[in-house]
Amino acid sequence: MAHPQPLSRPVGCAVVTVSDTRTVESDRSGQILQTLLTTAGHLVHDYRIVPDEPDRIAALCQTLAQRADIDCILLTGGTGIASRDTTYDAVAALLEKTLPGFGELFRQLSFAEIGSRAMASRAVAGVYQAKLLFSLPGSSKAVTLAMEALILPELPHLVSVLQT
Repeated sequence: MAHPQPLSRPVGCAVVTVSDTRTVESDRSGQILQTLLTTAGHLVHDYRIVPDEPDRIAALCQTLAQRADIDCILLTGGTGIASRDTTYDAVAALLEKTLPGFGELFRQLSFAEIGSRAMASRAVAGVYQAKLLFSLPGSSKAVTLAMEALILPELPHLVSVLQT
């Protein structure tokens, strides 16, 4: 089967920052996600900050996945191993298909930048209700790396695959 052509339209996105302490003003990673997406020609239809509580993260992802204008949900924060880092657990339980290559490649790229500390990242991606879902660390450098090296180059293609 031939690969579908990348989308000829902007990808509709939702940006979610998972944090107990960040505000709209202090949320640098959420701002970076929005800027990179819009600069690449995509649309940010929703932006929220949610506490690092698994039930609230899962409920928000479920709500966003129901929206016809959203093709991709990008979360930042809560992917480490601290007791309050629960984003991975909430997201992994939702995913119907995982993209293991995303986490593997992200940690490989992170290792080149920060060394062995990259192993503590639980960045993950996959498909939930026919939507792409990416869960990124809260670090602005990590968000920029993941977006520029992995997500933005493939986003239109991945969305087009889901829509065929």
